[in-house]
Amino acid sequence: MENILKVLESGSSEEKIKILESVEQTDNQDILEKIISKLNDEDIQVRGEAFSSLILNKNDILKILIKSLNSTSENIRGYTSLVLANRNEKSSITEIMKLVKDERSIVRSCALGALGHLKAQEAKTIFLNSLSDSNLEVRKSALQAIIELNMSISEEEINRILKEKDHEIEKMISQLRKSGPEGI
Repeated sequence: MENILKVLESGSSEEKIKILESVEQTDNQDILEKIISKLNDEDIQVRGEAFSSLILNKNDILKILIKSLNSTSENIRGYTSLVLANRNEKSSITEIMKLVKDERSIVRSCALGALGHLKAQEAKTIFLNSLSDSNLEVRKSALQAIIELNMSISEEEINRILKEKDHEIEKMISQLRKSGPEGI
């Protein structure tokens, strides 16, 4: 185990990835904490492998993942919310909802994406309020969640959103109009 921790701490990217592939079913607390810390690795491939390892882990790692939502690292906070969503951990919705007020836009965006993926009906107001976020990516995540939950929004709100002149948002609004309930 000590060798695993040492490689994850200071090994090359290739060594870290190889270890992460081999420990995806661990329930060892120290190793899990180290895997979670790799969500903030400088190498995107290492971050991706840590993400996969946590999603594929069949053990009950909910508590350690929820604890990680309070990390000082914005990457760990944001990506952990997405790990929880991909694990379909609906019991984490309340904790993920707290992240939509995070100071970092990447964390807010990930949290909204996670809540949308979890079909968090209790977050409808959050999604609507997030359409006014100062960050475009956060607004897009909120809009995507609204589409996923088949929510309706007013024509006035749609027109306000379309003022962005963003091609991706225009496509999302078109999708919302096609699939949404009457009243859009």
